[in-house]
Amino acid sequence: MSGGFVGTGGVAAGDTGGVPRARNRAQGGARPEAGPAEGAGRPSGRDRYLDLLRAIALGRVVVYHIFGWAWLTILFPSMGVMFALAGSLMARSLARPSPGVIRGRMRRLLPPMWAFALVVVPVMFAMGWKPVREEGLWWFLKLANYLLPVGAPPYPWESGSEGGWLDQSWADQAAGPLWYIRAYLWFVLASPLLLWAFRRVPWATLLAPLALTAVIGTGLVEIPGEAGLALTDFAVYGACWILGFAHNDGMFKKVPRYITVSLAAFVMAFGIWWASGHLTDEGWNLDEIPLAQATWSLGFCAILLQYSPSWRKLPGKLAQFDSTITLANNRAVTIYLWHNLLIMATVPIIDQLWKIPDMWKYGEQLDAAYPALTLVLIWPLLAVAILAFGWVEDVAARRRPRLWPNGSNGSNGSSRPTGSAPPAHAGSPDRR
Repeated sequence: MSGGFVGTGGVAAGDTGGVPRARNRAQGGARPEAGPAEGAGRPSGRDRYLDLLRAIALGRVVVYHIFGWAWLTILFPSMGVMFALAGSLMARSLARPSPGVIRGRMRRLLPPMWAFALVVVPVMFAMGWKPVREEGLWWFLKLANYLLPVGAPPYPWESGSEGGWLDQSWADQAAGPLWYIRAYLWFVLASPLLLWAFRRVPWATLLAPLALTAVIGTGLVEIPGEAGLALTDFAVYGACWILGFAHNDGMFKKVPRYITVSLAAFVMAFGIWWASGHLTDEGWNLDEIPLAQATWSLGFCAILLQYSPSWRKLPGKLAQFDSTITLANNRAVTIYLWHNLLIMATVPIIDQLWKIPDMWKYGEQLDAAYPALTLVLIWPLLAVAILAFGWVEDVAARRRPRLWPNGSNGSNGSSRPTGSAPPAHAGSPDRR
């Protein structure tokens, strides 16, 4: 997979994660991930189990990009989960004519991205970004990917000046989450054909992405450039998307639970075995080991969807998190798009602590506390982003704009499935 978050001297090739350190001290690394998903709903209302999974996936993405703990990619493969949930919703929507469904998905997906680009791209230009003369007209055509993300949008590897308010890699990190938007768009466009194939040859359709990953994700066949990255993303998460079709069609109910769990455990064991022999500099970061990511995510999602209880209300103690889960689902795209940039924005805020007299005496402790301080600051910053830009998701979905849709009016959100899945990275835009 491609990408990275904040790193020393730029962004690494993988999703290492980790909060940026103070610029006047040690610099840490972090990677952009994975992104949001769509709101889930059944004909009689939202499925709160799926909403819970989506909220956990988003939270895991944010935490991963702050701390950079590779084991989080094993504990909860967020991007695979979000693609599986989105695939289930897409299959349900395709009960209607596919052209209208695709237009509707694109209408919900693109305006939040446009709002993001409307802020980020002008700032890039204001900080000295210029067209690449050697690329000529092609450079401007690539810029159109900020409007319709069929490919990778351009951005400067370094922006601003050393010692500026933001780290020079901020543009690289800000663009990180856009890989998910691109992948989601291509899955949406391919879904009518994929669903047609799945309902005729389900096993072959489900396993085809794994076979493709085994070819292009292991170095057996190398496809250079952004085309190779996009195809690898499609292959790695394609089985999870198609698994969502199976969930929508009720196929898990036709299979004894022990069979699903046994097969899933075997697939996951293969993923861990493969990862153990192909560890990168980032250790057990499955984002950097495509075949391990594909198989582990597929097995993990199969178990989650096999046990899917279709809650209308959150049970027991989970009910106390109802408003948070509702807000996360109603603003999934906003959270996913903005979280990476906002993590970087915490650095100059925390750096103000160095201006406190005699704080240098506690420099080592302050450096060690950077990730924890970032975790504290990111939530109010995300709240500001939700208030400032989240309403665009409502406009895109043709709903009345709301500033803080946490269900406090007694509703768990729209009874219809909401917006587009975000998401998981930046760098060579990094993710998960």
